[in-house]
Amino acid sequence: MRRVNPAAEAHPALVFWIAAGWVGYLLLPWYGIEDGFFRFEWLIDGYPFDEEYAPAVFLIAQGEKLWLAPLLLPLAAPLFVVRSRKTDPEFATVLTIAGALGFAWLIAQGFGIGIRGFNFSWLTALFGDLGDRQFGMGYGALILASSFLFLFTQGIAARGAINGDVFVVSAIGGVIVIVATFVFFPIGRTFLAAFITDTGGYSLAVFASKFFDDRLWGLGCLWGARCGAAWNSLFLAIIVGATTTSLGLSFALVVSRSGFRFKRGLRMLTVLPIITPPFVIGLALILLFGLSGTVTVLFAEVFGTQPTRWLYGLPGVLIAQTLAYTPIAFLVLIGVVEGVSPSMEEAAQTLRANTWQTFRTVSLPLMRPGLANAFLLGFIESMADFGNPLVLGGNFDVLSTEIFFAIVGAQYDQGRAAVLAMVLLFFTLSAFYVQRMWLGRKGYTTVTGKGDAGVHPLMPRRLAVPVMVVAGIWGAFTVTVYGMIVYGSFVELWGVRNTLTLKHYITAFSIRFNEHGLHWSGSAWDSFWTTIQIAAVAAPLTAAVGLITAYLLTRQTFAGKNAFEFGTMLSFAIPGTVIGVSYILAFNVPPIEITGTGIILVVSFIFRNMPVGVRAGIASMSQLDKSLDESSLTLGANSWQTFRRVILPLLRPAILAALVFSFVRAMTAISAVIFLVSAEYDMATSYIIGRVENNDYGLAIAYSTTLIFVMLAAVALLNRLVGRIQIGRRAHFATGA
Repeated sequence: MRRVNPAAEAHPALVFWIAAGWVGYLLLPWYGIEDGFFRFEWLIDGYPFDEEYAPAVFLIAQGEKLWLAPLLLPLAAPLFVVRSRKTDPEFATVLTIAGALGFAWLIAQGFGIGIRGFNFSWLTALFGDLGDRQFGMGYGALILASSFLFLFTQGIAARGAINGDVFVVSAIGGVIVIVATFVFFPIGRTFLAAFITDTGGYSLAVFASKFFDDRLWGLGCLWGARCGAAWNSLFLAIIVGATTTSLGLSFALVVSRSGFRFKRGLRMLTVLPIITPPFVIGLALILLFGLSGTVTVLFAEVFGTQPTRWLYGLPGVLIAQTLAYTPIAFLVLIGVVEGVSPSMEEAAQTLRANTWQTFRTVSLPLMRPGLANAFLLGFIESMADFGNPLVLGGNFDVLSTEIFFAIVGAQYDQGRAAVLAMVLLFFTLSAFYVQRMWLGRKGYTTVTGKGDAGVHPLMPRRLAVPVMVVAGIWGAFTVTVYGMIVYGSFVELWGVRNTLTLKHYITAFSIRFNEHGLHWSGSAWDSFWTTIQIAAVAAPLTAAVGLITAYLLTRQTFAGKNAFEFGTMLSFAIPGTVIGVSYILAFNVPPIEITGTGIILVVSFIFRNMPVGVRAGIASMSQLDKSLDESSLTLGANSWQTFRRVILPLLRPAILAALVFSFVRAMTAISAVIFLVSAEYDMATSYIIGRVENNDYGLAIAYSTTLIFVMLAAVALLNRLVGRIQIGRRAHFATGA
């Protein structure tokens, strides 16, 4: 008689996903709930017999949606191998085939059937008119699709893929599917518009006419005219990437390698610009340096010159983007700077190298992964930003604003917008590969399994002086900009009645008590609480997906790894405007029908901001010796336990960077949000833009100021919850420079 293993002991993950699949098929509503994904009134409103809330099995029993019946076969097949050994041939075969067939059938019926029956004429010719329609997928379809996916990955792992590691194979499969669904699919739908003719067909000639437009590639600026948007964007992005990386490194050195007294204040100042809506920074710069700005008027009076509009164009956009994106470089580099092993620097000094030689030949080369990633993020951010160029660009055209006007302007040319987005993506990917070439195949490991009792030396004086001066000037400039923002929130009517008042805060955030208790009567409360909720949900999911992806990229080798990394960066390279439009085109109809819900906002934030977690994780994990993983695995831990107990505790700077960035970006995002908000899910930035359009600048700035203080509190809370990495065991002390 053949011996079998108890299922619950032998394959707990397999049992879980089989059970989840049956729950999705038998118990949960198959299609989306109109009241919202997180509403559960359906439990007492006709469930399970009402067609709107019925699980798949009830729909089939009622003679509806019979195309769901074939899913029973791949759902039942894994039950026959649940007690088999993983080494049995049928175990891998059954799981792989069942998972693949089930997932493929879900996709086929989802896209083959639409809201008017079959989506393809050949299906109608083959089967006749369907007489039924598709609805957006709900709980049941989501859970069953996940079950089929992870049954398939367990089958692949059982066949020996990546040494049979279920966690790694499942993580790769999960990331590939969600990136394909929420990045490649919507962007692909949008890019097809680049080839569409006026008659609805496809033509390369249409694409070529838009791609070789002089407005895109013109070099008129060389003889006093205007250059094309492509060259403007490239030139601006290179400068911003270099500037933000230099400033970010300077601030990281001041915080970690100096005796500067006000490190906490400097750290707060470096975070301030990233938690501010971009158009607010632009408005503050206009108040300072615009034609009637405070500094401009004062300068003109003192030196007897005529005020000019020098701010509008490249200078203004460069200042605004540098102010806004330096914190990203700082958040990436602070973990890398702190992660350099103190013992290596002490070893160089023991060999009679002075502090400057130690920094130049030991510390700085080990920071190259962080420098490269910080530059890449600054480059991409500059390319994708449209808020600052929209406010301060003037005649300086860039790709992002051209895309915006092509989509929402009078021309409404989706084809041109798609071509511009493709050019932008080409520049971004070129920067990505240049970064890879610069890093090469050199090792940057500094944290090993050995104890390290060293402390970081202070900066050499020849470096400390300019770095401290730059930090001081930038700190004063940042304080001035934010002083203007706070002051403007109390001005009654900017430029007309400059009396101070609290009416803007009262209008937005008033609270009253009535017979029903506390009443949030302010006009901004609805959008405020919605924004907090969406950001709080999106931030940890963004960090989790980003760091797991970084772990796979740095610690695993698998086929298609370069394409995998490309997919994780794609959404960050595309302007938020295009992301918003592509999500509407892709997810406004079945099978994934989430337009107008809070889910589409959460999803857009996750995949728009995920690359920051990926790059921060890669930069930090590049410094962790793989012997740490190997030691854990040798001691009997699996990959999931190693990742959770060994890798994650050493990635606290990367975790903090991902959490902070994703949370504040969800709070301050503009471009994609404009297209994705609805009456029920209105975000803070869309509310503020509405106030600006109504010339209610005081209320808009008051709301923005409130958001700044709320996000400062959130950043401080995240910093305390996550903690900081501690490499050396001794406290810092001045060692001389």
